[in-house]
Amino acid sequence: MCNLYSYTKGQAAIRELARAMRDTTGNLPMLPGIFPDAAAPVVYTARDGAREIAMMRWGFPPPPNLGTRLVTNVRNAASPYWRNWLKQEFRCIVPFSSFCEYADTAPRKTPTWFALTSDRPPAFFAGIWRPWTGTRGTKASPIEGEHRLFSFLTTDANAEVGQIHPKAMPAILTTADEVETWLSGPLEEALALQRPLPDGSLRVVAEGQAWDGSVDEIGLIPVKGATGA
Repeated sequence: MCNLYSYTKGQAAIRELARAMRDTTGNLPMLPGIFPDAAAPVVYTARDGAREIAMMRWGFPPPPNLGTRLVTNVRNAASPYWRNWLKQEFRCIVPFSSFCEYADTAPRKTPTWFALTSDRPPAFFAGIWRPWTGTRGTKASPIEGEHRLFSFLTTDANAEVGQIHPKAMPAILTTADEVETWLSGPLEEALALQRPLPDGSLRVVAEGQAWDGSVDEIGLIPVKGATGA
């Protein structure tokens, strides 16, 4: 389950790869460590039909009667609860340059960062988004009102990720055609992209730290209590 990722490649790369027509993110900083409940850039189709880059908050509310932990990863796409959010208007793509899984080491688990190559080229997670009204953020700094939330799909692990986290890896889109299919294709074609990348497609680019190694330091604090569904 991926509960930490990075995006450090700037807005121009998102606009080009996603063919986004509008950008509302402002001056997007480098994001070398994105944790659950943080705001991050997402590409979605706005109500007027424009493909837009916007900041959304990571983590759906859980399905009814399943506690309060944020759902950051979605695996069971056949669930009636998730089917509603898999409609075309709620599909999105989540830019990343690397993502983290934790090796089961002692005395502490070891953060292990994966990317397509050592240069960390941008790619996308296949995601979903939704509007939601309530309180997010920390107890010290709650943010009340309307929010746009996102989560992304996971699938079986490929060989590289499986050595660290055998259960799952994010569903990753690497081409313009895959982006178009996920954002605007029929549901069956879109869900065919919920599959692991071929073995050999990823490499480990950093280990043992809570950011991906592309910057020297970071002042982010992890948000605990996220889950997959």
